[in-house]
Amino acid sequence: MKANAVVRLEFPSKECLEIVYRALVPEAAKPATTRSKAQLKIEDGFLVLVVEAKDTVALRAALNAYLRWISSLCRVLSVLDSLS
Repeated sequence: MKANAVVRLEFPSKECLEIVYRALVPEAAKPATTRSKAQLKIEDGFLVLVVEAKDTVALRAALNAYLRWISSLCRVLSVLDSLS
């Protein structure tokens, strides 16, 4: 792999962090393409996303996908929280 990125994300609560982590682990376990691979882990209260790719185009695509999924999950959790 020639391109890589590490993103550390903080969440408003431990519950939110764990929900997002559990939702995305299956995506990381079976990547849709062989051009990139991702790893998710929880470290010191942060979600750590590590992406390795064959080139910068694949890196950007993978990062965009994961960050969009994370953003969508956070919005859904926020709406659900406001309803309760």
